[in-house]
Amino acid sequence: MPPAAALRRCAVESSKPFARGRNVADYTNSDRRPIKVGLIADETGPLSFVGLANANVARMVVGDINAKGGLLGREVKLYIEDSETTDAAAVRSAERLVAQDVDLVIGGIYSSTRQAIKSVAVEKARKLYIYPEQYEGQESDPLIFCTGPVPAQQVDPFIPWLMKETGAKKFYLPSADYIWPHTLNRKVREVVTANGGEIVGEEYFPLDHTDYRETVAKIISTGAEVVFNTTVPPGLGPFLQELHASGFAERGGHLVCMYFDENFLNMVPAPLVDGLYSCLDYYQAITDPFSRSLLQQYDALYPGDAKFTAGGACTGLYRGLRLWEAAVTEAGSLDQDAVLRALDHASIAQGPGGPAAMVPGQHHLRLNMYIAKASGSQFTIVKSLGPIDPHERIVDESAVPAFAV
Repeated sequence: MPPAAALRRCAVESSKPFARGRNVADYTNSDRRPIKVGLIADETGPLSFVGLANANVARMVVGDINAKGGLLGREVKLYIEDSETTDAAAVRSAERLVAQDVDLVIGGIYSSTRQAIKSVAVEKARKLYIYPEQYEGQESDPLIFCTGPVPAQQVDPFIPWLMKETGAKKFYLPSADYIWPHTLNRKVREVVTANGGEIVGEEYFPLDHTDYRETVAKIISTGAEVVFNTTVPPGLGPFLQELHASGFAERGGHLVCMYFDENFLNMVPAPLVDGLYSCLDYYQAITDPFSRSLLQQYDALYPGDAKFTAGGACTGLYRGLRLWEAAVTEAGSLDQDAVLRALDHASIAQGPGGPAAMVPGQHHLRLNMYIAKASGSQFTIVKSLGPIDPHERIVDESAVPAFAV
C-alpha cells in the first residue's frame, strides 16, 4: 500500500496488550466485543504536526486503559482516521468510523472540521462526539461535549489583563475566514470596547492566503498596539514573517495568538514570535506533579517534534478520553443515554494543567487557565488564572435528532 493510502486507511490500534490470558474467543458475543473509539486527526496536510500528536495522545490513553484491564472488563480498540486538514476528508473519515460502529467519535481542530464531523457522526448517525480543541464556543448539541477552552476562559480574562499590563488600547484583528475567527472576534471587540479600547482594523483571508504586505502596512499605519491574530496554517507563517519584518515588535507592539503552544512555536523561527502572548489550559512549563509526569510519559513514548501541548487539542483529547472513561464506568454499560447522563457531570481530579469538570447542562469544562509569553522557543507562564467556568448556554437535552435512515 503506498504511504499516502496507508495514512488514509482506517487504522485499528491497541497500544498495549489487553488482559493477559484472554483471547479472541472471549469477545465473540455482543456483550464482550471490544469497545470502539474513533479518532479523527489531521495526520497529513498543514496541521500534520498537530494531528500526529493527537494520535499519539489517543494511543497513550487507550494503552493505559487496556493495560489496566480495559473498560467494563473489555478491550478498547482505537480506530484512527486521517482527516488530511480538509473538511471533505473529515466527512469521509467520519463516514468510515460510523461504518465501523464506533462507540465514541473524538477529534477535529478547525471549527469547520468540527461541523463536518458533526454533520455525519451526530446529525446522521447519532453518535456521541467529543470535540477537544479550544474554539469559539456556542456548540450546543445533546450529543456533543467540548473539552477545550472557550472565549469566557480566554478572551474575558486575558484582554483586560493585557490592557492593564501594557497600557495598549488599539487592536488589529488579522483573521482566517471561517467560523472560529468571526465568532471570536465579536467577543474580542466586545471586551476591548468595554475596557476603553478600540478595534482599528479587522480583515479576513482564505486559510491559504500568503500575501500580507498590505495588511501589515495597515497595522503600522493605524498605530495598532496589539495584533490579535487568528490566521492559521498554512497562511500563518507568511503573516508572521511579514509582521516581524515590519518592525512591529521592535516599536513596542504586542502579538497575541490564543492557540499558540509549544508545537506552534517550533514550526516558525523563534524571532518571529518572541514576546507573543497566549492564553491556554496548559503549558509545558506547568510544574504540578501530575502534569510533569504526564509530559514525561508522553515524551518517553513519543520522542520527536509532535509534542504534547494544549493549543492543538492534545490536552482536550486527554481529558475527553478520561472523562468518557469515567462516564462509561459510572454508567456501567455503553448505553448512550446512560453515558450522556454520566458525562454531563463527569470530572477528573488530575489532568494536564489541573483538574477538570463538566459544568452540568453546558457540555463544556471548568478549566484551570494560564497566560504565557513566548521567549526563545519556550513559553513562560506570567499569570495563573485558576479555574474558570465556560459560561456556555444550557444544552436542550430534548433536541436529540431522530436517527437518519
